[in-house]
Amino acid sequence: MKSLYMRFALTTICIMIVSGCIAFFLSNWYYQVKLKPYNDQKIAAITKNVKNFFQQHPRLDLSIYLRHVAALGFQLALFQEGKKPIFYGKPFDDTALSPSIVKNVLSGKTYHGVVTFPKGVFITGFFDDALANTIGVPLENRQRRAALFLRPDIGTQFGEMRIFFSVLLLLTIGLSILFVFIGTYYIVRPIRLLTKATQKIAEGDYHVTLPVQRTDELGVLSKNFSKMTASIEQLEEMRQQFVSNVSHEIQSPLTSIRGFAKTLQSNELSDEMRKQYLLIIEQESERLSLLSKQLLLLASLEKEENLLQYSSFDLAEQMKQVVKLLEWQWRSKGLTIELKLPSTSITADAKLLFQVWVNLLTNSVKFTEAGGTIRLGIISTSESIQVEMEDTGIGMKKEELTRIFDRFYKVDKSRNKKEEGSGLGLAIVQKIVHLHRGTIQVTSKLKEGTRFQMNLPRL
Repeated sequence: MKSLYMRFALTTICIMIVSGCIAFFLSNWYYQVKLKPYNDQKIAAITKNVKNFFQQHPRLDLSIYLRHVAALGFQLALFQEGKKPIFYGKPFDDTALSPSIVKNVLSGKTYHGVVTFPKGVFITGFFDDALANTIGVPLENRQRRAALFLRPDIGTQFGEMRIFFSVLLLLTIGLSILFVFIGTYYIVRPIRLLTKATQKIAEGDYHVTLPVQRTDELGVLSKNFSKMTASIEQLEEMRQQFVSNVSHEIQSPLTSIRGFAKTLQSNELSDEMRKQYLLIIEQESERLSLLSKQLLLLASLEKEENLLQYSSFDLAEQMKQVVKLLEWQWRSKGLTIELKLPSTSITADAKLLFQVWVNLLTNSVKFTEAGGTIRLGIISTSESIQVEMEDTGIGMKKEELTRIFDRFYKVDKSRNKKEEGSGLGLAIVQKIVHLHRGTIQVTSKLKEGTRFQMNLPRL
């Protein structure tokens, strides 16, 4: 398979050849239509001047006179009755001429051989050195009729120019081909660099730098490729971190379950200790179950294909159901729940939005100290529905706000050692809100509380 470099170079050369052929055909057509009649008239005028000058000076020797005319750069042929034709100047390549043409000129007619010369695709006529490609005029020499045929000697008149244009054409073609190969190399070079870069990426090496100095399409491609490489590298790091976090989150409860299960095999444990260990095993099992459910949910959300099942329902009633569902959690901490939930109809996926409110309210309950307050509100407009959830909990630092939606990210455990989670809840919340073409914003101050604000479009 030919390389792109050779394909581009050969394609350019073929274009040059085809363009040259087409240009020749068009030039030939232009000569045949426009220049040929003009050239015929010009040579006819020269021939008549040669004839008139001789007629005006009858004492001139015709043979000597025609030799001098030929020396000026012309080819001549003289036909006299009863004699063989005499040629002056450079010999014609083709001396064939119909006797009827000679007869007509001898009878007093002018022969326009230039304009009547046969047309052809590869024959311009101007350079064809044939006796038929001449102008013929009648001539009287000492009361005897003769026929004089004349055409310019192209070799004598334009010899140097022909050499000049031949050298110019050859140099143009040669240099054009050379510059095509050189130019093609520099055009294809960025693509070769991109090819090598893709090979490195395929091998897992994302530290690829491309010299981006161009401003054309290849320069834009190089810039976008560099951005794509950075994104892939970041994605690979996230994937590895995700696998590491999943492994850690699964390994921790499994270690606890395995350790307490071995301890329970001892006959020296009291009933109270045995019940306590069994309770820990149950809690760790629930933690594993919750983690697996959240991972499955997050995986299904990533597909985004025919996932949402839209239906119309009352958003306020759904949020009240979530409050009742988690009542034992917030009541056990003595929290106050303030609701400003006017009846609001929305078209969305009820199950997924239910999961959003569960995750957010669970977080608020978890990170709000006993006796705190949680506020839930809905603000409805003609274009969107705004849901707000605010608590008076421990809050977050500014640097934590930028990462709370990352998978498995957890806030500083030293501020709340009693509460643990998988770190997937808010990632799921953000994904569901984005699937509904909504937005989610969070503001928080350390030791003052956190406020989540969701905007969902009306469908």
